[in-house]
Amino acid sequence: MRIQNGLLITIENGRFEHGYVDFENGVITAFGDMATAAPYDGEVLDAEGGYIMPGLMDAHTHIGISEEGMRWEGEDCNETTAPTTPDMRVTDGINPLDIAIPKARRAGITSVVVAPGSTNIIGGQAAVIKLCKAFNVDDMVVKAPCAIKCATGENPKRNYGENKGRSPMTRMATAAIFRKTLENARRYMQKKEAGEDVYDPEMDALIPLLKREIPAHVHAHRADDILTALRIAKEFDLRISTVHTTGGATVIPEIAKAGIIPIMGPCIGPAGKPETVGGDLAMAKDLEAAGVEFALCTDHDVIALWQLPYLSGITVREGLSEDAAFRSITINAAKAAGVDDRLGSIALGKDADIVVFTGHPFHYLTKTRAVFINGKRED
Repeated sequence: MRIQNGLLITIENGRFEHGYVDFENGVITAFGDMATAAPYDGEVLDAEGGYIMPGLMDAHTHIGISEEGMRWEGEDCNETTAPTTPDMRVTDGINPLDIAIPKARRAGITSVVVAPGSTNIIGGQAAVIKLCKAFNVDDMVVKAPCAIKCATGENPKRNYGENKGRSPMTRMATAAIFRKTLENARRYMQKKEAGEDVYDPEMDALIPLLKREIPAHVHAHRADDILTALRIAKEFDLRISTVHTTGGATVIPEIAKAGIIPIMGPCIGPAGKPETVGGDLAMAKDLEAAGVEFALCTDHDVIALWQLPYLSGITVREGLSEDAAFRSITINAAKAAGVDDRLGSIALGKDADIVVFTGHPFHYLTKTRAVFINGKRED
């Protein structure tokens, strides 16, 4: 298959005004300028001067586990029975038939991180899935787990302290329980490595985190909660991304020094709680100025996933460069989830997840002309 005659934005390998991209057996085999393209006798899609891009990616969603149009029947986001539930696997709660999935796909979003909610200090195991048409979630999974979902701030203390009268009632207790659980997991890992016959699924789930094989995605809005997440990560030598990072503007130097990829957003709409007051997408330009690569998220279903391109467009309106905006919903999201070897840019050997837009992806009149996932055209 070849897509040609469009503005090809590869994200990491330049732009081509009259570009093309070839793919076969689900992977990208060639791309570049049409003037230098080899002759091709296969199926061709004419982009008609539109934009050719890698499929868009959202770094933090709850699609499939907080189902659109559902009440409690489709709400499987938070296991609110204990403050730490690291053995919860998000893939066991995703419904591939969530009606939000085709809506997002038609907007050019081809992959997402789906994470448990932020009620628990440690909520469970997140996954990267593709938004292809499927009946079995296993056919959608790119990487599971891709991260351990954790949380600071108001959510754990509200659910357990305010609503249930048990710890954590304070931010101090949230951090203390987080540390204690990580230390218990570290000692458990040492026992396993020493050959002891031990089994605890909660502790087993945290071993890849302690070994830096996957990161923690830590829900943190307020600046002090962001710093708590960075502090604990340093103590246990964890890879992390802060999720939402709403109050990050005042601690950008600390974020930059930590070398993390923060996940920002959604930062639009009414503030739902005190810690989200003051959320502003203008922070994106300040992160860029400080040399911080960040990813953008809708936090679906807080903001509908199909609005991701418009959310990114607002960051450009507020001063972010277009290149950084594109990166925030492609390669940076893939990096934060540890799947940038497969997703996030047009490159040889990467998955053929490609979108053709009729115009600029951020413009309100633009339509999605074609969506390919694993080289297969989706409706």
